[in-house]
Amino acid sequence: MDRLRSRAPLANLTTFRTGGAADWLVETSQVSDLVAAVRIANALKLRLTVLGGGSNVLVSDAGVRGLVVRLRHGMISRTDAGTVRADGGVTVNHLVRWTIRRGLSGLERWAGTPGTVGGAIRGNAHFKGRLIGDRVTAVGLADRVGTEFVVPRASMAFGYDDSRVQHTGELVRWAEFRVGRGVMAQLREAARGSLAFRKRTQPLAQASAGCVFQNPRAGDGRLPDGVPRSAGALIERAGLKGRRIGGAVVSPLHANFIVNAGGAAARDVRRLIEACRTAVAERFGLVLRDEVVYLGEFGRESAPMPEGLVGRADGGTISGAG
Repeated sequence: MDRLRSRAPLANLTTFRTGGAADWLVETSQVSDLVAAVRIANALKLRLTVLGGGSNVLVSDAGVRGLVVRLRHGMISRTDAGTVRADGGVTVNHLVRWTIRRGLSGLERWAGTPGTVGGAIRGNAHFKGRLIGDRVTAVGLADRVGTEFVVPRASMAFGYDDSRVQHTGELVRWAEFRVGRGVMAQLREAARGSLAFRKRTQPLAQASAGCVFQNPRAGDGRLPDGVPRSAGALIERAGLKGRRIGGAVVSPLHANFIVNAGGAAARDVRRLIEACRTAVAERFGLVLRDEVVYLGEFGRESAPMPEGLVGRADGGTISGAG
């Protein structure tokens, strides 16, 4: 476990490159350190926030109270002929490269996915209709007091952008993934294809948190003819593509990405998120759900949120974000 730091800036630890400082920050490189940090925070009654690769999160300008644990690195191992285990702090890209080098198939299409294994499990990361939870066989978890246990995939309650740990506050220690045999050259080609698609369709060269909103679900309401069930398409049809508040801009390339065009404050991003949500609700009658996770406290002055259009934004304890 790396040295404990106070008033530690978090902006450069996130892909959005914005936000304030943590009261306390500790970085871990192994599962035992994570569990120890959980137990210490519990004993001291400190609010605990776990930060992985820093994608998919927006840190408040006021920072994050309590202890922030940043997961870094970790181990990958072959558990048997058909499964691979990766610690929660391992980046998804590192896991993909590890499997490809060993001729193991099943995860190559996830090349270019930002963040860590812990964050991907928490949010059941998706790409072109694929859910990473579909590859999971088991997950090692720790509860809020540091008790360690293992749950099978069937008990993870995976759904679109969802898993059990979003509702329990449990932490992802590791995850096991189902893999098969593949030809290394073909696996690399598939990975390159996924990366090329992301570069064509997403503003990867600019600071962002990834997709801001979840795509609407079938039960959320009917859309007008010709309007796809896509958050980005809805925001674009509502006329928000290119909209700017301070240093935050709705990406002209993909409207479900808000980018930090330079000097954006978290309050700028949050106000722009709510402007998009309101515009889509007023035009199409659909309320977009957050995919981005808010860390820290966001006051009303930073994000005017109309009644009935508010998503959860209290920066509660999370598990392996990003």
